[in-house]
This record gives sequence, C-alpha cells and structure tokens, in this order.
Amino acid sequence: MPRQKDLKRLVRARMQKTGEAYTTARTQLLKKPRAKKVAAADAPVAATTVAATTAVDPQDFAAIAGMSNEIIEEKTGCTWERWVKSLDYHGAATMSHSEIAKLVRNTYKTPSWWTQTVAVGYERIKGLRVRGQQRNGTYVATKSRTVNVPVTTLFDAWMDPNVRGLWLTDAVVRVRTATAPKSIRLEWTDGSIIAVGFTPKGKTKSAVALEHAKLPDREAANTVKQYWAERLDALNQLLTEQ
Repeated sequence: MPRQKDLKRLVRARMQKTGEAYTTARTQLLKKPRAKKVAAADAPVAATTVAATTAVDPQDFAAIAGMSNEIIEEKTGCTWERWVKSLDYHGAATMSHSEIAKLVRNTYKTPSWWTQTVAVGYERIKGLRVRGQQRNGTYVATKSRTVNVPVTTLFDAWMDPNVRGLWLTDAVVRVRTATAPKSIRLEWTDGSIIAVGFTPKGKTKSAVALEHAKLPDREAANTVKQYWAERLDALNQLLTEQ
C-alpha cells in the first residue's frame, strides 16, 4: 500500500491520463496490486520463472534432468520442455519437492516412480538442486545390483543380522522399518538413512536398489557410492557362491 502522499500523487497522475474522477482513479490504483497478482498466477509462465528457465537452452533440459527426452516422453507423454512449461504454469518453481510431486501425480496422473523422476528433473532444470542433491542441501548416493537368487533370499541377506554381517562387515546399522520382501530402511551410525528396495526378476533372480541419504556434500556421496559398490559386490559373491 503506498503512503498517503504518494497515493495522492499517483491518483492525480492517473486522472490526468485517463480523465477519471478522483474516487474512480483511487479505486483502480488500490486494485492494481491484486490485479497484478492474479495476472501473474494466470500467466502461462511467471516472470521470475521465465528468467530462470530461459537461462538454460531447452536442448540441455534432458542432460540436466538426467533422463532422455525419448524415455520421459514415452513414459509420461511429455518431453522435458513441455513438463517445464506445464509446471511453470502452476508455479512449481516456488513449491517444495513434495508439493511438486503431488501436483504431477494428481494433475497428470503419472505412475509413482515417474512422478518422482519428473519432479526431480524439473528441480534440476530450475536450479533448485543438482545431481545427487536433495532440496534441503544434503546429498544422496544410489546403487543397484541384480543377483541370481530369489527375492526372499536377497531380502533376508539384508534383514538377518548374522548374514548381513558376512558382507556388510565394517558397519553397524539399525533396521528402522521393513516390509518383506519389498523394502528396508536402515539407520547408519552417523544418522544417515539407507532406503533399500527389492524387486523380483523371476523365480531365481532379483534386484536390490538403495539410496543412502542425508550426506553432507558431493565428495561424501561419491565416497559412499563407491563403498556400496564394493559391499554389493561382496553380497553378490556371498549369495552366488552358496
């Protein structure tokens, strides 16, 4: 709201320009902030979002997001350029990660995994996070492996502390939650979290994918990723040699 003297000056200026009466000019000026707000909300792309997006060539969207246009269009029906324009329309650049994911899921009916892919890719394109980084500034390390054993055997190798100690030899972890034979959440000694998912690949083959979160920086994430690559090698060797 302008101060009284400034408001009178603006009213007189508008009166000279439009020929309106004082009361009409004053009313219109006082409505302007609201009108601008509504217009910005209804615009296909907000001005601040345009500036952030146009700084990146749309041809680079896929590389920044970490997923090709061909795959994202096949799985979701939209290229990255279309996703950016659509989410910008809804003001997603100012939303939290969970709000963006909810918007994508509820508005565009994407499957759960691809909902997260779209949300994370959009955040990377908008500069809200970089590869491997969470919105809160921490980093994650991810790793996966396919093993020639049934999914129940693979799950038990993580869940059973005696078997786990044979391949995860230098770490003490605490199981926070577990849903057999689908997922486990582990707490590391430093408080970081390891989310582990298990997928059957037939009767005698299965895959494990993990995400080690709440890491302080990229260097830590790279170190942890290498660590899990070595531990998954040890797990694979243990299970396939039995």
